[in-house]
Amino acid sequence: MKKKTSTSLLLGLLATSLVAAPCYGSATQKKISAAQNTQQENQKQLDNAQGRIDSLESKKNDLEGYLKELNQQLSELGENLQEIQTQSEEKQTELEKLEKELAKAQEKEKEQYDSMKLRIQYMYENSDNSYMTLLLEADSFTDFLSQAENMTEMTKYDRRMLEEYKETTEEIKEKEESIKKEQEELENLKQESLDKQDEITAVVKSTRGQIETYESQISAEQTSAKALLSKIESQKNTIDNLIKQQKDEEAAQILAEKQEQNSASSQNNSGVSQETAQPSAPESQDNSQNQNSQSQQEESTTPPVQQEDSQNESQQDNSQGKYLGKFTLTGYCNCEKCGGHSSGLTASGTTPVQGRTIAMGGVPFGTKLLINGNVYTVEDRGVPYGHVDIFFNSHEEALQFGRGSADVYQIN
Repeated sequence: MKKKTSTSLLLGLLATSLVAAPCYGSATQKKISAAQNTQQENQKQLDNAQGRIDSLESKKNDLEGYLKELNQQLSELGENLQEIQTQSEEKQTELEKLEKELAKAQEKEKEQYDSMKLRIQYMYENSDNSYMTLLLEADSFTDFLSQAENMTEMTKYDRRMLEEYKETTEEIKEKEESIKKEQEELENLKQESLDKQDEITAVVKSTRGQIETYESQISAEQTSAKALLSKIESQKNTIDNLIKQQKDEEAAQILAEKQEQNSASSQNNSGVSQETAQPSAPESQDNSQNQNSQSQQEESTTPPVQQEDSQNESQQDNSQGKYLGKFTLTGYCNCEKCGGHSSGLTASGTTPVQGRTIAMGGVPFGTKLLINGNVYTVEDRGVPYGHVDIFFNSHEEALQFGRGSADVYQIN
């Protein structure tokens, strides 16, 4: 009867603890799920913001490339304008030179024309006297013919020179007209280049304005993304704390179950001893007294056994540290596939060492954990509380380690 009552009471306490603990863990799990849902929503918003940032960056880069082309065109137009200006100045210098040559040619033409007119006039007015004088002054008739021929050749020369001056004058005028036409064409090109330059300058101004608009939008999106990232990090810490709380509850439940099992085992041993001490049928009074004495002796020795079990449990927990629970174990390295740090250092700034370095959230850097008989130090992040990522020197060793679970103790 005593055994049945003790066993019933123990089973009742155990059932109560098993029912209460999951309810308490369920409440924590609901908080974790709610925080994870909020984090996922913020992560979705962050991804959308990053997508908008990437799109704006792409548009901005396209406009910057277009702006570079426009600036190149402006530079080429500037060079063309400089070349046109140089050509125009050269044509102007040539035109001024031709104008001077034309003026000289026209002056010589006038002088030659005037001289020729005077000679013709003189010869016309004094033709009889001239020939008479030539005849009288000539030494011979041959000399007379010679002088007469000279006068004729002089007249031809005057006319020929006059024609040459006229041709020179016409040629200079033609060149002058040609240069003026070229100058006009250069001026038209210059005006076209200036108009094109103004047009491109307006496009450049508009493009720069659009780039500034994109930069403003990118800055706003980056500010929003930064705020979302801060929220996500805060929620990550919250989730780590909740997971730690849940793991602590599970660890406490496991320890409680072990203690209750030890207590139940001790009480069962006590009950068996008492049942063995009672007679199955009435016997002599001496035997009853002996059995009662033996039962009392066994009952008196039972509490020390239970106390010894509790002490062993306590000593084991103290030797291994604080029991945190059964955690998930994985391996990682510093390669890009594992998302290692580009600097080769851990999140705490240390150089990772195989057999020492582990990553886990929810606890301070430097926390030492006992896992499968080995002591590791938390020096990195990347996984939440309850998930231990063990560092390996190579990706192959991390893959070979695979995924598992183990009891974890905190020893500092």
